[in-house]
Amino acid sequence: MNNTPEAETPVPGLDPVAAQRWLQRSRTQSPWLHEEVASRMAERLQWFRDKPSSWLHWEPVLGGLQAHQRVRSLLPQARCHVAARQLPQALLATREPPSASWNPLNWVRGKTPAAAQDETRVAMLWANMALHLEPQPQALLRRWHAHIETNGFLMFSCLGPDTLRELRQIYQRAGWPEPTHAFTDMHDWGDMLVHSGFAEPVMDMERITLSYSAAPLLLKDLRELGRNLHADRFEGWRSRAWHERLCQALEDGLPRSEDGRLLLTVEVIYGHAFKPVARAPLGSSTAVSVDDMRAMLRSGRR
Repeated sequence: MNNTPEAETPVPGLDPVAAQRWLQRSRTQSPWLHEEVASRMAERLQWFRDKPSSWLHWEPVLGGLQAHQRVRSLLPQARCHVAARQLPQALLATREPPSASWNPLNWVRGKTPAAAQDETRVAMLWANMALHLEPQPQALLRRWHAHIETNGFLMFSCLGPDTLRELRQIYQRAGWPEPTHAFTDMHDWGDMLVHSGFAEPVMDMERITLSYSAAPLLLKDLRELGRNLHADRFEGWRSRAWHERLCQALEDGLPRSEDGRLLLTVEVIYGHAFKPVARAPLGSSTAVSVDDMRAMLRSGRR
């Protein structure tokens, strides 16, 4: 298999410095929308007949701490690993709750997941709502591929291109810069998975409609969920007068439900793909890792 990195395709409009700054931000709580998406993704674990014996949670605080405990409950025997930019906080936040008992002698301290190392290999890598924030997604997919055992699989979710489409239209009509960078289509994610060494990618998407009673509540929610990472976004703070114009534009321009609530669309993409047995390229001289050679021999392939 050819593992030579290809030229990275930049994410349209994404400011890599701003994205890295947002991803490196210290967090103690997970966004509510990420928890909801992770809950829906966890339901898809029942599709797999053979449950993974080990798994790696990528950026668990960003992806959902409640979901982390749910996946652990669904995979009680699986070894758990964590990978995060803010690793100490992530390990502390993902510790299992201690077992309660009336007898203090029976109290058991909750287990802490293991910190993932470069050499860590797992049967499943779980990454919720992280990929659309990554300035170099193809490089990240290759990192994920390296962490997964042969015949293991990746499960991930991210935002799709219809996310905040109503907000984009309002900004465009007003002549303002984009409110967010462009999000990648699920078919393009499928192609990138294959180019990164994965096989049998299965992509799915759904649209979630958020509703709000007033524009200030909508903006407050968006600030808690993320930031505008577009390279051509407004520079610096906006004035109070501009904020009032924005609120009025939202009240006038957003679609409404039958009971008058403001509506906003979020497109969520779900994907999973397997890491197949490596195939040695034909040539006068071939280098194959020991792990790949063992996998090829176990599969009976030459």
